Amino acid sequence: MSIAGFVDKLLDGAGVEWMPLESLAAIKHGKDWKKLNAGQFPVYGSGGIMGYVDAYAHDKPTVLIPRKGSITNVFYVDEPFWNVDTIYYTEIDASKVSAKYLYHFVKTIDLMALDTGSGRPSLTKTILNQILLPIPCPDNPGKSLAIQAEIVRILDTFTELTTELTTELTTRNKQYNYYRDQLLTFEEGDVDWKPLGDLAENLDSMRKPITSSQREPGEVPYYGASGIVDYVKDHIFDGDFLLISEDGANLLARNTPIAFSASGRIWVNNHAHVLRFATYVDRRYVEYFLNNLDLTPYISGAAQPKLNQKNLNSIRIPTPSSKAKERIVSILDKFDALTNSFTDGLPREIELHQKQYAYYRDLLLSFPKPEAELATEA
Repeated sequence: MSIAGFVDKLLDGAGVEWMPLESLAAIKHGKDWKKLNAGQFPVYGSGGIMGYVDAYAHDKPTVLIPRKGSITNVFYVDEPFWNVDTIYYTEIDASKVSAKYLYHFVKTIDLMALDTGSGRPSLTKTILNQILLPIPCPDNPGKSLAIQAEIVRILDTFTELTTELTTELTTRNKQYNYYRDQLLTFEEGDVDWKPLGDLAENLDSMRKPITSSQREPGEVPYYGASGIVDYVKDHIFDGDFLLISEDGANLLARNTPIAFSASGRIWVNNHAHVLRFATYVDRRYVEYFLNNLDLTPYISGAAQPKLNQKNLNSIRIPTPSSKAKERIVSILDKFDALTNSFTDGLPREIELHQKQYAYYRDLLLSFPKPEAELATEA
């Protein structure tokens, strides 16, 4: 049975009324939490949970919608909580609409299109109150809530799978970090330590930056300090390389890896060092080691952190036997594929389930809109 047929069967001839949010729920402001004591109740802001306090502002199932900041971060909460002024909570009329149904529907809305902020994204109560929600069988509350519950049940199966996979990914990441730390920690005297400049050929002199206006579009990756920044027609490198950030705040913040492998035809600007190694194992081993290393002693510059070639070449790398390096790389490659790969790892599975959820959510909640609403959209 198609989704449309399934929805028709659910409705069983009953109609759907599009009702303004203000007729289904009251939008409430949050309050300051700085004078509260630490406790067990979560405090929500537009970015999520900020802390825990000993008091709560609301204890009924609700949907939290950001007022300022990350306005696309919508939360469903069914436990007592406190919310600050950057996020609204909804006091829902449970006789008309299920909080979870409201949550799933709000997720279909492009909230950025409702932004009223001049700099920081903002949503006003006035605009949110005018949002229309499809309420099936409005004249029969019991049947209406039953239909809503069935739609929620279907959509929750997708979100539950995503939650399970995300939890597993968190566990795997902890395991990965543990084994990486264990495998890449060596005591002085256990192995030889060599400067990176002795282990790899530096190809920085071949780099060539080109401005965005001068780049001819193509399929060749154009790399900068933090990875691919564009695609161009030509290339200056062809092979297997390790690229290492030369400058930028990420050298200290480490929000993304500072060392990353690149293979095939590529173009690299002057914000990433280019190293060539004798073997795959040597390259990947150094990549893992550098991404696990505190580079602060090697970085110069306060306003603009920089890892110059001289300091890069001086980084001391522990060099165990070839067999030991092969073992280390083999183990870390497996963890890396599982936790980071968007082709065959957990992130890929999570992405697929999120797309499935969005697809079925939009179908299940795509009730015919009233003519006035369609005319407004046109």
